[in-house]
Amino acid sequence: MAEPRTPRQTLSYLKTLFEERGMRPKNKLGQNFLIDLNLVDFLVRNAELSKDDVAVEVGSGTGGLTARLAEHAGAVLSVEVDHAFHTLTSEIVADCPNVTLIHEDILRNKNELNPDVLSTLDGLLHRTGAKWIKLVANLPYVVATPVICNFLLSDVPIERMVVTVQWEIAERLTATPGHKEYASLAVMVQSLADVEILRKLPPKVFWPRPQVESAIVGIRPNAEKRARVGDVHKFRNFLRDLYVHRRKNLRGALAGSPSGRRDKAEVDRQLAELGLEGTVRAEALDIEQHLRLCNVFG
Repeated sequence: MAEPRTPRQTLSYLKTLFEERGMRPKNKLGQNFLIDLNLVDFLVRNAELSKDDVAVEVGSGTGGLTARLAEHAGAVLSVEVDHAFHTLTSEIVADCPNVTLIHEDILRNKNELNPDVLSTLDGLLHRTGAKWIKLVANLPYVVATPVICNFLLSDVPIERMVVTVQWEIAERLTATPGHKEYASLAVMVQSLADVEILRKLPPKVFWPRPQVESAIVGIRPNAEKRARVGDVHKFRNFLRDLYVHRRKNLRGALAGSPSGRRDKAEVDRQLAELGLEGTVRAEALDIEQHLRLCNVFG
């Protein structure tokens, strides 16, 4: 493995750096920095980067992971909303010609990625001739879920995601029918990708320490799954409406959908044709049953 070009960003290094620059992590932006360098290596190793890849990082932070990605990927696109950290990372990777930094919010809104970022990414793909895009990031907690979902729903050719998220989000992403965390997020992501928890992370591996545990998750978009879904945006909207009142049974959720109320007798008739009881809750259904529901009620 190549030697890092940047200083080892340990806890003591970061504290000194922040003190010298008069900087403080912002909790509202989810700025918790990974200080266990073995875990930084773990992220990079599981991404299996090559010179045929464009690595996308959301949250450049202090530039430590950005520089590691630059050593292995053909090109790196790193997005940072905070001006001070964008400036810091610019200095850290100044000698890395394959890194493109963007001082933007990754999201246009909670349901849409920033079009400026997507345009830059598209340009990188064409310029480099890269085969794959891989999202590799210590995701800020505040944007983790919309970033994952919007990349999956987009036409961006993501080969995989290797990202840190809150443990609660990791549980929601991987939950199975009947599990307390199983809801629209699990159905949406698992209908489009293969998901696994790669490593559980205690608070002590971050600085500042978060109040919760975290995880590194691997998400691999699956073309066959996506083809079965068909209109992914229609499916997302259907799931949003279905789970808006999660504790309702199927009859109640479908009859009282925010997109338009339905006659309960007609709902019962259509559910019977699907072989489903109106008294069960959506959280008891598997992915295929959700897809069948969407085909009828979506």
